[in-house]
Amino acid sequence: MRKWFVLAAAIVAEVAATLALKAALGQPGWYAVVATGYLSAFVLVAMCLRLGMTIGVAYGIWGASGVTLTALLSTVLYDEPLTAVMGLGMMMIIAGVLTVEFGAQKAQEVER
Repeated sequence: MRKWFVLAAAIVAEVAATLALKAALGQPGWYAVVATGYLSAFVLVAMCLRLGMTIGVAYGIWGASGVTLTALLSTVLYDEPLTAVMGLGMMMIIAGVLTVEFGAQKAQEVER
């Protein structure tokens, strides 16, 4: 269970860093948040792997969640567009990651 909380923290750190990139364009002080966020995200993903999460699952969930949350939050924070096609794309990314996760679980069952 701990590995999922660590992964959630990695996602939050990465999304915060990515959103801070846009803020840093106008106020360079935000680059400190960018650097700290990305460094934290990579350290936290490495911790997930150390805790036993497979790299395909960790990276897939991290990436898909990051893309989705960044797109949604950039709409709120920066008034960037969010179209139905973009929403469909995000759903397809999430579906792909879930497929990888279910496949990984099945593979672990077979190994036992």
